[in-house]
Amino acid sequence: MTEALRSCWPLLVGIGLMMLGNGLQGSLLGVRANIEGFPTAITGLIMSGYYVGFLFGSVVTPKILESVGHVRVFAALASLASTAALVHAVFPDPYIWVIFRIFTGFSFAGLYIVSESWLNDTATNETRGSILSIYMIITFGGMAGGQFLLNSSDPGGYQLFIVVSVLVSLALIPTALTASPMPSMEAPDKLGIRKLYKISPLGVVGVIIVGITQGAFFAMAAVYGGLIGLTVGQISFFISLSVIGGALMQLPIGKLSDIIDRRKVLMLTAAVTAVAAIAMYNVEGLSNKLWFMGFSVIFGGFCMPLYSLCLAHTNDHLEPNQMVAASSGLIFLNGVGAIIGPTAVSVLMSTFGPSVFFLFMAGACTSIFAFALYRMTVSRSVPLDDQAILLPCLYGPV
Repeated sequence: MTEALRSCWPLLVGIGLMMLGNGLQGSLLGVRANIEGFPTAITGLIMSGYYVGFLFGSVVTPKILESVGHVRVFAALASLASTAALVHAVFPDPYIWVIFRIFTGFSFAGLYIVSESWLNDTATNETRGSILSIYMIITFGGMAGGQFLLNSSDPGGYQLFIVVSVLVSLALIPTALTASPMPSMEAPDKLGIRKLYKISPLGVVGVIIVGITQGAFFAMAAVYGGLIGLTVGQISFFISLSVIGGALMQLPIGKLSDIIDRRKVLMLTAAVTAVAAIAMYNVEGLSNKLWFMGFSVIFGGFCMPLYSLCLAHTNDHLEPNQMVAASSGLIFLNGVGAIIGPTAVSVLMSTFGPSVFFLFMAGACTSIFAFALYRMTVSRSVPLDDQAILLPCLYGPV
């Protein structure tokens, strides 16, 4: 384990810097869109652009990696993400933001793929789970830390966009100077979406709805916070506490799902997320935000592990040679859901008011619960001895 960390620590440092910038930029754009007076529906379209680019990047990057290698791809994508952040500051126009939000999503999808394939190649079967757990802690920690940086300057100015650009650019340094050998990239076998659904209907439906839920949250939480009257500081705490909750609960929920029927854990996790979302809807108007912040930890703690649970449930039904292709298909479907989520919730917020935000989350998670319950009535569970061990989800938070 120590030897593996020695070889991959520069990459982990780069990932931490990269996620600080990504976490800051997502919330900054939501707050700045409110300041600029963009309509909520237009803001939703802007934030959905990230996931359009993410979807495209997840398909294109593996092909580029085969030709150019990890370091060059990482450097090129980090430079593109750094440039895109500055363009947002120079041109506060919603249509330009949509375009460069797509570039940002494309860049970060590629950066995730480069980082994770590199880590997987560095790790052995004995160290992979530990290294990926450290990776997820750094990823979530960077996302949470980025929210606190929102308080370091006026979001109505250009300084925070420069901070995003600097952080992403700094991520290049440790990665470009690493002496670790580059991993080889092989094109994965294909597994069609229709066949994947036949193998695991709950896994496929689950990752789409999780994409809708988490995509809407990460894209529109800052907009929602501004519309209900939260200060910039309160918005940063609200989002960071949700992410920290997700980091804390990822491992306990995963371990629980390894020892009992994974579908029951998925149902329980979705149900608690829905209840926490309804609680946040009920307390959002209170002047004392302590309850709101407390429930945000619970909401994030149970919402963030849902993708890992769906991925592990799908893996329970796969042959070992199908897992890479299935993971690629699930990432694609999760990205489709993440495109739908911000657009749908922004339209609902424009029509019915910002309070519908957490009702939307509750409805989405209730549908996961209901579909899992239905699947339990028509199919048997996988024997516990045959369940795949749940590892932290790859490709980072959407």
